Formats: sequence, structure tokens, C-alpha cells
Amino acid sequence: MRQAEFGSTGACVRWTEAAGGGPARVYLHGLGSASAVYHAHIAAASALADRRSLFIDLPGHGISDRPLDFGYTLEEHADAVAAALHSAGVKGAEIVGHSMGGAVAIVLAARRPELVSSLVLAEANLDPDPPRTAGSSGIASYTEEGFVHGGGFTETLQRVGPFWRATMRLADPTALHRSAVGLVRGTRPTMRRMLAELAIPRTYLMGELSGELADREGLEASGVAVETVPGAGHNMMFDNPAAFVTAVAGQSLLPS
Repeated sequence: MRQAEFGSTGACVRWTEAAGGGPARVYLHGLGSASAVYHAHIAAASALADRRSLFIDLPGHGISDRPLDFGYTLEEHADAVAAALHSAGVKGAEIVGHSMGGAVAIVLAARRPELVSSLVLAEANLDPDPPRTAGSSGIASYTEEGFVHGGGFTETLQRVGPFWRATMRLADPTALHRSAVGLVRGTRPTMRRMLAELAIPRTYLMGELSGELADREGLEASGVAVETVPGAGHNMMFDNPAAFVTAVAGQSLLPS
């Protein structure tokens, strides 16, 4: 385990690593999740195992600290990841981001382009104000007080599936709510626009069972490779890990 300070009060973002060559591959989890839980089995696959791999837990999640004076916006999460990469001596990383982690990866690539050489985004959040069915919208529909102290966190844990519950229960409720609010608010320009304007190799993965991707044609026109993971929903690294591994490995073969 390694750590690096982020924010202004000495809190630490933490990650675990698997040794290997470069460029480093960095895995970022989604809202209420943890990186190693969702990605260690992916990084261990033969097609990916030769690469140095970092499993970073975003602030408020997993093994990272959860300061109450932190805003947990997408930009602040991206800055915390940047602090981790700087401490780890990583530049030009291949970032694999799931859901909220993908949105953080987009912001990181736009703000700190020297740190990111390519993106694989597994159903990353691209637009503000997602539909009410999205997990972030449900959490953000509570006030912070109502979520943290009024039963919202408990209600949410009862409502979500067992995989998400297993990691969400480890997240700090305040951090979880503020992160969800940040996702619903989005960024200006939007994550979608930032992604379209990046010049690095970018792959966007959709689970076959997740429905249609909004404005897929626009993303493809901007140079984003959009791929469908067969037989998979939002948690494609669990639903079809072999296909997910193939997609991640394929990004490494694209010209930069």
C-alpha cells in the first residue's frame, strides 16, 4: 500500500500496486466502489499482467481518507489522483475508469495531460443531470443531512444490489453524497465535451445489456472508439471479464 497527501489538511489518497513494466496502467473505480475489488482480477489476466498496475481508491472510498472539509467534486477527485500519480512517479499513464472513475479520468486528462496517455472508459458519466434511475441521482436526491443522518444512506444500501452494497457500505456517507452531487452537477465544459476534445487514444465501453449510448455518433466522430461488451451490464468487469480484458488490452495497441 502507498499513499500521498491531497487537499489542505494532510489527508491521504491510497492505492495498492502490482509490479510490471510501463507505461503504468491506473484503475479508477466508480461511486461507492473500490479499485482493487473491481479491477485486480482484470489486471492479473495474462494479456495485462506485464504492466505496472495501480489501484487507486478515490477520497472517501476504500482505503483512502475521508476528510469532512473536502468537496468531493470531480475536479477535486482528479487532483487527488494527480497527487497519487506524482508521488508514484507516474506520467503518461493508461487510465481505466469505471463509471464515476471514468468521469474523474476525463477531468484528469483535460487538466493534467502529461499524466495521461490513453483512456478506457467503462460507462463513464459524460453528462450532468443523469436520469433518476442512475445511482448518483438517487443519492443526490437527498439533502446531505438527510443522507448522512436521516436514513438516506441506510435506505440506499438496502436498495442497491449485493455487489455494490459490499463496497458502498465501506464508503464515507458524507463523501458518497458529495461525490454523487458532483456527478449530477457535472463539469463545465461537460465531461462529454472534454472527452471529445482530447487528442489521446480513447475507448468508451458500453455493456450490451445497458441500452443505447447517447450521441454515440458524436463521440465516434470526435475519434472516440465505442465498443460494446457482450453479455454485460454496467459492471462489465464482473459480467464478462474476458471481453473487458480484451478491450483494455486493445487500447494499448492503438497508436498515440
